[in-house]
Amino acid sequence: TLDLTCRRTPCFVKFSEMEKMVDMEAEINEVQPLLLSLTKGSTLQFYFIGKKCKILEDMNRHLEAVLKEKRALRERLIKHRCQESLPIEATFHKCIVELLTEAVTFIEKLESHLQSVRSIPQIPHMMNNMDTTLTKSEVLVIELEKLTEQILKWEELQKEAYSN
Repeated sequence: TLDLTCRRTPCFVKFSEMEKMVDMEAEINEVQPLLLSLTKGSTLQFYFIGKKCKILEDMNRHLEAVLKEKRALRERLIKHRCQESLPIEATFHKCIVELLTEAVTFIEKLESHLQSVRSIPQIPHMMNNMDTTLTKSEVLVIELEKLTEQILKWEELQKEAYSN
């Protein structure tokens, strides 16, 4: 009963209204940063969407221009360029002949050049093989020197045996 009577008095009514206001302000303070972040995010999205729209419009304009020139492009692509003869002045005939001979020699040497280029990735493996071969040959040289020394010692022993 005390609680019921206390709530009806104007003093406690104002107190409960103040509590409600404080609660509402707390809710507003919680929601306000979320609203700010949402508005910032949405403005950034609109900015990037605007940029993408501009890029798409530019691409659309370019494609429309290409479609308008479709017939001309098709004719240019179908036309054979190799069968057209180009007029060459007589003074350049010697140069053209020299150029053609150099082109033929280049084409002949092209395969060997391509083979050289293809072997470039194999160079580290080849270097490793060369290193192992070099170490093996050094070991053989050392063994050969030892054998030579043994043969020389054996020869001296034979000379001493025949001299005695």
